[in-house]
Amino acid sequence: MHVPDTYVYVTEEGVTRHYADGSVEALAWEDVIEVRVGGVTASDVLIVLEDRAGDNCVVPRSATDATFLARLRYLPDFDLDRLSWAVENADDGFVVVWRSPDPPHPLPDLEYD
Repeated sequence: MHVPDTYVYVTEEGVTRHYADGSVEALAWEDVIEVRVGGVTASDVLIVLEDRAGDNCVVPRSATDATFLARLRYLPDFDLDRLSWAVENADDGFVVVWRSPDPPHPLPDLEYD
């Protein structure tokens, strides 16, 4: 029996990827500020979501479904045609297909004594 090396769960609250080694990447939709496509592997294209804290959730195209695509459409002005084009034309590099119109404020400089 073949066990996939990754599972992706999409909910109204966010997206979570579980790896075979037990590690997990999870982001809340409300915190997503950027979506990138690229990083072509031998058999897949990667869709990378980044949140306000700079954390990523990497979703292989093979793990996407209608629920994932429908949820992306809730991001302000998200363009599914742009995503489709980027997936079809993906290479080793990454292309930003969406960026939040309300990016996070830069972190203040910390002063250490």
